[in-house]
Amino acid sequence: MLGAGAFGLSIAWVCVQRGARVRVIDPNGVAAGSSGGIVGALAPHTPENWNDKKQFQLESLLMAGRFWAEVEDASGMTAGYGRLGRVQPVLDAAGLALANQRAESARVLWGDAAEWRVDRAQGAWSPASPTGQVIFDTLSARVHPRQACFALAGAIEASGGEIVRDGAVEGAVVHATGVEGLAAMTAQHTRQVGNGVKGQAVLLAHEARDLPQLYFDGLHVVPHADGTVAVGSTSERYFEAPASTDAQLDDVLARAVAGVPLLGGAKIIARWAGVRPRARSRAPMLGAHPFEDGAFVANGGFKIGFGVAPKVAEVMADLVLEGVDHIPPEFQAAGCL
Repeated sequence: MLGAGAFGLSIAWVCVQRGARVRVIDPNGVAAGSSGGIVGALAPHTPENWNDKKQFQLESLLMAGRFWAEVEDASGMTAGYGRLGRVQPVLDAAGLALANQRAESARVLWGDAAEWRVDRAQGAWSPASPTGQVIFDTLSARVHPRQACFALAGAIEASGGEIVRDGAVEGAVVHATGVEGLAAMTAQHTRQVGNGVKGQAVLLAHEARDLPQLYFDGLHVVPHADGTVAVGSTSERYFEAPASTDAQLDDVLARAVAGVPLLGGAKIIARWAGVRPRARSRAPMLGAHPFEDGAFVANGGFKIGFGVAPKVAEVMADLVLEGVDHIPPEFQAAGCL
């Protein structure tokens, strides 16, 4: 396994669980890239215009509770997982009608597994809503990305796998190398395979661990189990300093406080910036590596990497260990070029 981020570690963990010998190699260490972030919103796509991508994500979100519980049991470490739902404001009458339509769709598409409903806004932990109404879904969950990566690494090592910065590349090789991997494939192709998109986020000292995450004004506000709240993020295709924060993050924080004034006095613990791998197709790239015979690729998690990681790990383990391909056509790496 090349790459110790969300995809690489999740695939390695499922392979170890199935009895495979696994070595994860990453010269930068665990969670060195965008998987070492702070937001960790595991949120579904809207329940409408259903397709394979949305079904894949739904199945992954429903797998997540068991997946992360097994990781925590094996590692003795926390991944920060919690399925506490998400609240979004309803901005106007048209938005209210659409929210109610989606509630009906969710009853069909999600069944008894989760709910999407319209509620009255209540309390200080609720984004400003001009209509006084909010959408609440019970499918959304959270992890703490960096903690989750180290918990995965701990689970792999506790189960006999290796996590190294340098080592021999043997057996079936899976390239889960994020932005660098997309650049390497682009260099072997006639057009851009994908690119990095910078995101900036801020971590606040605010106790809300048992409350749902919020989504408003393009922002994710995610309470973590350690008594912090993460707010993010920007989405920057053009940037000069990939690891530096700037005035764009100040704007993110100002918008968050405008929506939830309760956050106004919270101490800033950390500012974070990283570059997320976005495939040209915007879908994860999975399956046989398009340029290396016998190798595999898992890349392009972009904004949904942690949300789809449990299902990505399952289908990639099926393919690598058993030669069985359950990857949706939309995600097949060759089709994403």
